[in-house]
Amino acid sequence: MTTNFNMDFTTRLVIKVDDRDWVGSKSSGVERQLLEREEAESGRATTIVRFSPNSEFTPHVHVGGEEFFVLDGVFSDETGDFSAGTYVRNPVGSKHRPHSTNGATIFVKLGQMDELDQDHVRVDTTKENWLHGPAEGLSVLPLHQFETENVALVKWQPGTKFHRHIHAGGEEIFVIDGVFEDEQGRYPKGTWLRNPPGSVHTPFSTEGCIIFVKTGHLN
Repeated sequence: MTTNFNMDFTTRLVIKVDDRDWVGSKSSGVERQLLEREEAESGRATTIVRFSPNSEFTPHVHVGGEEFFVLDGVFSDETGDFSAGTYVRNPVGSKHRPHSTNGATIFVKLGQMDELDQDHVRVDTTKENWLHGPAEGLSVLPLHQFETENVALVKWQPGTKFHRHIHAGGEEIFVIDGVFEDEQGRYPKGTWLRNPPGSVHTPFSTEGCIIFVKTGHLN
């Protein structure tokens, strides 16, 4: 398994999931696409994980915590069933047995939480009310905040433009639907971006999109 993969946070990264091969895991029926990884099976990792029907991982502890967003299907553990559009945070020291009866794909981040951030978070974003965003055509659904870290979904109406701005603590984006854009490129559904601390851009969306956004966590 790859180690020290994409761990230079001073480097801008753009990865299109559809352009990459799936890699098998230690559990039968569970495949992954690595976006960043510190160690083979420990430490910091950001991954797309695909569960085949009736697949599972053995019970395990998340030493550095876990957060995930369900992209399709239904992902389950002993705390419940999480359908597409659900955001979950399991804090440092939490334990579970993940599985999927009918199959699921999740965007998951491991080993990246502060041990003082002990909130268990469960948000079904398909049932929440969106807030007006900081510009015309933008809607925001906050998911979590701790110190400088902010996590949210952002919905862009077609033709929406946002002003040029800096991300002092870095920014991470996963495009859930539609096409996100800035002056450096065009990013369709399934694209992961990591912009380093101090990065600047002027984002927009010609076609409209929904993105998962995390900021202030890369210092």
